[in-house]
Amino acid sequence: MTKEVMVTIAGLQAIGEDSEDQDAIELVHIGEYYKKNGNHYILFDEMMEGMAEPVRNIIKIKDRGLEIRKRGPVAAHMIFEEGSSRQSIYQVPYGSFQVETSTTSVRVAEDEQGLEVLITYQLAVNGRHCADCDIRVFVQSREEFCLD
Repeated sequence: MTKEVMVTIAGLQAIGEDSEDQDAIELVHIGEYYKKNGNHYILFDEMMEGMAEPVRNIIKIKDRGLEIRKRGPVAAHMIFEEGSSRQSIYQVPYGSFQVETSTTSVRVAEDEQGLEVLITYQLAVNGRHCADCDIRVFVQSREEFCLD
């Protein structure tokens, strides 16, 4: 894969007890890709509504896990590893809150089209379950980029 990539992050959150209230989102970013010591690294800047400066995102992909680090006006270090729960502090300009992710599955696939990670997890904020989530991270070279 080339250094210049397109990063597509798509997510689905089932909010509440009945799982009928679902929220879907898809974001596409221009980024940079590196592979070092068997791990994949994706870097991209994200402009968030109401913020003057971008949030720098670093995604590290391993065989059975994914880490996301955010730096700037939003700061976080979230780890998704199959079969584990991880707590972190999610900091925004208005304050911070505790986030816990309980990851049930992580699937990583790499081929000539690009790199794809599928994650299923439960999200809790400040100790309270908020949503059941699925997230897809798809990385492909800018030359090959097309929306699914």
